[in-house]
Amino acid sequence: MTGPFDLSGKRALVTGANTGLGQAIAVGLAGAGADIVAVGRSAPDQTAKMVAAAGRQLTAVAADLSSIEPIGRVMAEAGDIDILVNNAGIIRRADSVDFSEADWDAVMDVNLKVAFFLSQAAAKAWIAAGRGGKIIQVASMLSFQGGLRVPSYAASKSGLAGLTKALANEWAGKNINVNAIAPGYFVTNNTEALRQDETRSRQILERIPAGRWGTPADIAGVAVFLASAASDYMHGSVVPVDGGWLAR
Repeated sequence: MTGPFDLSGKRALVTGANTGLGQAIAVGLAGAGADIVAVGRSAPDQTAKMVAAAGRQLTAVAADLSSIEPIGRVMAEAGDIDILVNNAGIIRRADSVDFSEADWDAVMDVNLKVAFFLSQAAAKAWIAAGRGGKIIQVASMLSFQGGLRVPSYAASKSGLAGLTKALANEWAGKNINVNAIAPGYFVTNNTEALRQDETRSRQILERIPAGRWGTPADIAGVAVFLASAASDYMHGSVVPVDGGWLAR
């Protein structure tokens, strides 16, 4: 593969790459030529097979990203990377009047705090080496909207959109691109409760002009674009991939 989307010779660290959107992003980047470092609690065995089928290598780094404690080790085991995808995320559902501090902290730590400190670690390494890199945050429709019964998730994803802009302001001049993908309603573990709720699932589908839930493969192309030279002049963008949800 040659051209502005070619990732040959690049190395991408993807958190939460064992399933769902993270897996699709990792496989998409591999298909464009990148080797993958998959970081998460579970072994990314299936992802490794898919990356191998694309002719690339996958390095698995086991880490619990519920805190920033493993970040130094993760970066050391990952080695030199060119692309960071902060995909790992969790969600907790409860009425806001009943929402617990433990659930609030757990979501904010994974979705926002760890994403910041991984971004910081990558940027430090690139700046020290005198080169740039690409950071892709995985935001959400709730970076734009409030949602229902997910206050910490909405806060974390809104914060991630703001963080994307803040880091872009500081690092664009250092040849570091920081952008975000905002997935719409995709078939993932995080949306299983919504899809099992017949009323909510119907309401969601009625609003999506594309008439369907997104599949993980729908996000891969945007990730390749944001990881490649094709997006070199993009900084601080939050790109919706939502089947038209926001346009409605």
